[in-house]
Amino acid sequence: MEIAENAALVVVDVQKGFEEEEYWGERNNPDAERNIAVLIDLWQATGRPVVFVRHDSVEGARSPLRAGHAGNDFKDFVEERRGKGSGPELLVVKSVNSAFYGEPSLDAWLRGRGVGQIVVAGIQTNMCNETTARMGGNLGYDVVFPLDAMHTFGLEGPYGWTAGADELTRATAVSLHGGGFARVVATEDVVRGVSAGAAGVR
Repeated sequence: MEIAENAALVVVDVQKGFEEEEYWGERNNPDAERNIAVLIDLWQATGRPVVFVRHDSVEGARSPLRAGHAGNDFKDFVEERRGKGSGPELLVVKSVNSAFYGEPSLDAWLRGRGVGQIVVAGIQTNMCNETTARMGGNLGYDVVFPLDAMHTFGLEGPYGWTAGADELTRATAVSLHGGGFARVVATEDVVRGVSAGAAGVR
């Protein structure tokens, strides 16, 4: 796999509110933050475009991601990296699942820079990450989905059905990869892809 020289890293909703376990429940993948940081550092070091996406919940006082609440802020390791890269950077603010339905327009920003490939990382795997990846695939982007650079939480559905975080992660991976929406990979695959792209430029 090769990562394009102008591929954009889309960092979705890495916000402090997701640390409120009593609201969300048990998460998976404790290595998510470390892998997200690896990708941000790599993108910034190579001058590739980085998009930081923030979710401003409209659910009111019950949501840890509501505007004005401390949980709305980016996690510290993300905030301290914003503005540090040599490449273009964008902040997208949204109130729905897809980063493509935020402000300013992610699609317009990407197309204005000739970007055809995006790498999606962040929180949550089966929610905003999956929705963004599906829409990106529908819009014609080559979507790369490093599954270990994200995490999610268990859910309760209809009929009393429940699914744990790992089960939901596998379902997302199968749906996106098997359905042709995205290539589901690991962070190390993306890192190698950046190196392969750099070798190809030479």
